[in-house]
Amino acid sequence: MPRLNLTPAVRSGLSISAAVGLYGISIGALGVAAGLSVAQTCALSLLMFTGGSQFAFVGVIAGGGTGASALAAATLLGLRNGVYAMQLEAMLRPSARLKPVFAHFTIDESMANATAQSEPDEQKRGFWTAGLGIYLAWNTFTLVGALAGDAMGDPARWGLDGAASAAFLGLLWPRLHGRDPIAIAVVCAAATILFIPLTPPGIPIIIAAAVAAGVWAVQQRTATQ
Repeated sequence: MPRLNLTPAVRSGLSISAAVGLYGISIGALGVAAGLSVAQTCALSLLMFTGGSQFAFVGVIAGGGTGASALAAATLLGLRNGVYAMQLEAMLRPSARLKPVFAHFTIDESMANATAQSEPDEQKRGFWTAGLGIYLAWNTFTLVGALAGDAMGDPARWGLDGAASAAFLGLLWPRLHGRDPIAIAVVCAAATILFIPLTPPGIPIIIAAAVAAGVWAVQQRTATQ
């Protein structure tokens, strides 16, 4: 029986998979708390498989938003994976046959683990170990969280009705380094608060994303002048 070659890229990929996969419990519990069935919650992780987008989707549904507004919010947050894919395609050169699978496993962690390596073979091992490992763990623990959340009953009794917002804050906070990211976050928060009473659920986050893009464009233009 062949032994697994535990290179540095593989070891880091397995470690990342274990840590990130456990967090899938939260999206499972939040999904059923928002009104999705266990099967729908698991399908979200199987098919969407990008944590930030999943939290956005569930958060909008939990707030009473429509499926269209939830999908729009999730798509906006998932656009960064398209940028990652272009960089990784140039680095890893996947075959045409593997590109659909390659695209599905292109997430923050697989990108980070691949680009942290210096050798081409290690870059490939880093990408696939993190991408496949997280996919398996994330979906396993999504099921665990969904089953647990379904057994809990009323989500408000356990505080799960506000957990999506808390999870989003946890994802955002480590990225607020420097004046510019903080300024964008403050402006987007103000825009969201302003439009919450004026628009249907899900629309404020879309407006905030447009505001963020505008502020970023102004910052870039000012920096180049």
